[in-house]
Amino acid sequence: MAVGGSIRDAMLALDKGAGRISLAFDTDGRLAGVVTDGDIRRALLRGASLDDPLHVAMTRKYTAVGPGDDRAATLELMRARRLAAVPVVDGESRPIGLHLLHEFLDPVGRPNWAVIMAGGKGSRLRPLTDSVPKPMLRVAGRPILERIVLHLVGFGITRIFVSVGYLGEVIEEHFGNGSGFGCRIEYLREDVPLGTAGSLGLLPAPPTDPIVVMNGDLVTGADVGGLLDFHVTGGYAATIGVRRYLHSVPFGSVEREGDRVVRLDEKPTIARDVNSGIYAIDPSVVTLVDGATPTAMPDLIERILERGDPVGAFEIEDDWIDVGQREQLDRAREGA
Repeated sequence: MAVGGSIRDAMLALDKGAGRISLAFDTDGRLAGVVTDGDIRRALLRGASLDDPLHVAMTRKYTAVGPGDDRAATLELMRARRLAAVPVVDGESRPIGLHLLHEFLDPVGRPNWAVIMAGGKGSRLRPLTDSVPKPMLRVAGRPILERIVLHLVGFGITRIFVSVGYLGEVIEEHFGNGSGFGCRIEYLREDVPLGTAGSLGLLPAPPTDPIVVMNGDLVTGADVGGLLDFHVTGGYAATIGVRRYLHSVPFGSVEREGDRVVRLDEKPTIARDVNSGIYAIDPSVVTLVDGATPTAMPDLIERILERGDPVGAFEIEDDWIDVGQREQLDRAREGA
């Protein structure tokens, strides 16, 4: 809706839409303001008429988010400010989407389970992890594990298993059965550390659909739905979420053939795909884990490859930080 319209135009736009909000654009297509039912009601109570210009009722100091803001943070913002809708704008304030609160609270359900590996000791983050398990360290006022759970629920995954070991009682006390977080949470209790895949053997029953497996120390907005769709469409036994990692060599690089120099490259940047700690796993793969033998996920992936089954690579383009060391934790907290 053009910012030069009337209050009547805004009411018509609200009547046609489902978001209880109307967006007003300037001549360059930028978001100039928003109008809600409440804005119009208050303007009319002040004596405005339906034919008055839109700016009489429009809110110019609106709340918006960017395309990279994750679902958990956006939901928290909307709840805190009691907003039913929030526009998504690009770097030039042009609207590219609209978040609706009811869509967050009532996502399309998926039959897939998720398993979050949260049993590690977090030794590299001591003394922070002396009394708090690493997944329960807070980023922007919320435990990392809670952010993961809400993120999964936002993609319609409502049956979640959490592997616990070190200080597992802290995690269980916080989440309980998951009802307060819009899901069902069950715990895979490790009597001995089972690695990043071993607790898959503790699942109470074989899954019937691909499952999502995530490390419990990730701060990410990864497209979990896209990962599952990619996995199924590709017919993979397992899919690894990969992240592009760039490393700048601080010295000039010399390429040679024997004793002859063939090329000089001044401070090159090396690009590699790294494992993000996010996976989609086919039900048949779960049978490879017995629940008693410590198993690392890379070793499980190697076994899949050795038996000739296809493994996919899904690029994680969203925010992603592996909080394994204090430096990464500080970076996550600064960016939240």
